[in-house]
Amino acid sequence: MEAFLVSKSDWINSTLEKIKSAQTKNPAQPKLTKKDFIRLREIALHLATTKLALFNKHYNFSYKNIVIRNQKTRWGSCSRKGNLNFNYKIALIPEHLADYIIVHELSHLGQFNHSHKFWDLVAETIPNHHELRRELRNIHL
Repeated sequence: MEAFLVSKSDWINSTLEKIKSAQTKNPAQPKLTKKDFIRLREIALHLATTKLALFNKHYNFSYKNIVIRNQKTRWGSCSRKGNLNFNYKIALIPEHLADYIIVHELSHLGQFNHSHKFWDLVAETIPNHHELRRELRNIHL
């Protein structure tokens, strides 16, 4: 995973600069080319797939599909059918926040709600999830 990200670091950094520049002009809608979006979606899919495999060694949940979308209001979602959906922007945020999002959605496979049992599942691998959730709220989709 790290080697992949290092090999793409120049492109990732230039794309991040484009996004930051666009967000300064219009925070609600950064402008990306279709090519940039497709590449970010590929990076996000690789990130989600790799991290799900890592974290699921602990949880051992079954899931069906991993889908990367351009969601306006969500970082991720989980369907009752076991499909995990993630926003392509997980490729643009700090890795510890992407980990939190991935574990959050993975934990829904064990508890399809936000009960204490659900948060206990999240805490098994992300004990500081409360802090990360607050940090994530400060990042605008």
